[in-house]
Formats: sequence, structure tokens, C-alpha cells
Amino acid sequence: MSKSLARVKAALEAAGIEAEVREMAAETRTAEQAAAAAGCQLDQIVKSILFQGQQSGRLHLFLTAGGNQVCADKASALAGEPLGRADAATVRAQSGFAIGGVAPVGHLTPLPVCLDPRLMEFDEVWAAGGTPRHIFAVPPTVLHRLTGSRIEDFIL
Repeated sequence: MSKSLARVKAALEAAGIEAEVREMAAETRTAEQAAAAAGCQLDQIVKSILFQGQQSGRLHLFLTAGGNQVCADKASALAGEPLGRADAATVRAQSGFAIGGVAPVGHLTPLPVCLDPRLMEFDEVWAAGGTPRHIFAVPPTVLHRLTGSRIEDFIL
């Protein structure tokens, strides 16, 4: 088992969440791939998008519905500093995940997290489990509590 998958499973277990992290037959790197693998709507997929503060260097995590895109200006306003997309090396070093498998939990360092209100419209959402082939389902209310996220409008 990879270290990143183990961190996700440990974070779920530590929070008392009984979510099965499933290995899928096909890759789940994109929201479209994950929705097809899970057999759910595109917006039920939780995309974990990391932006980096251009002044602080700190990563900020935006959890958005699969069909939505993060508005950089709105995200920057929420972060209190200009944000840019974090590169793959920074994502790996600070979160412990490779792009395409970034989970909403189990990060190496604590991150500020914002949650797309669209996700709250579903009974169940699917998130990356730490690798490009692992996903798990969870009620969005549980995801909100687990991540300590703020529900905010940061969508284009």
C-alpha cells in the first residue's frame, strides 16, 4: 500500500469515518474518469485543487464539484493574497500527494480548505483516495466536518 493511500485511510479511521477506499480498475485522475468509475454524476466528484500563495508560499485547498472551475480572483480574495496554481513538485512536497490523486484528507501539512456549496446538494460525494486509482464515498456534511472547510463561493 502506498504511503499516500495509507495516510488517507488513517485520516478517515482517526475521524471515525467508515468509508471504504476503493481501488478502481481504471484511472480516476480526472473528474470525468472518477465519475465513470464510481457511476455517479460529474458534480458528485470532489476535485481537490491546490493553489499556492504568491506571497506566503502556503498551499490552499479548494474542494470543488467535478463540473466546476475555481475562479482565481475569488480564491485569492478568500486566501487574503494572490494565488497561483501550485506546481507538481510543490504539491507533492507539501501535501504528500501526486497531482491526479490529491485527497481532501491526509495531507502532510495542515491547509486552509474551502468547499464548493454545490457539493452540499448531494447525499454522497466521491473523493480521491490518495492515488490516481483510489476513491471513496462520503456524505458531504461529513467531508465538510472532516476537512474543517469553509463553505464559500469560489467558482467561475
